[in-house]
Amino acid sequence: VQLVESGGDLVQPGGSLRLTCAISDSTFSSYSMGWARRVPGKGLEWISGIYSDGSTYYGDSVKGRFTISRDNAKNTVYLQMNSLKPEDTAVYYCNTGGDWGQGTQVTVSS
Repeated sequence: VQLVESGGDLVQPGGSLRLTCAISDSTFSSYSMGWARRVPGKGLEWISGIYSDGSTYYGDSVKGRFTISRDNAKNTVYLQMNSLKPEDTAVYYCNTGGDWGQGTQVTVSS
């Protein structure tokens, strides 16, 4: 399975971004998907996930600000990020099972 993230950018504090993860598998609808992020020098932080039934979870650091969703017709999962903070700066990765994307950089800075 190949995963390709996009949508990372430089944004000011309080701004919004939407990350996209495209998956190269026609059975995508049966997958649980997740987003994680890594800050240089720190460990991987799991921030959100969505199951095949559409149920979701969020890490405490993003709860109420980020929203995960999926479009099974497009084999795509999204992460809508609102009210961004400088501490959200990281490389964001899409994941399913043991497969990872290459990551997309999000930088929150004025």
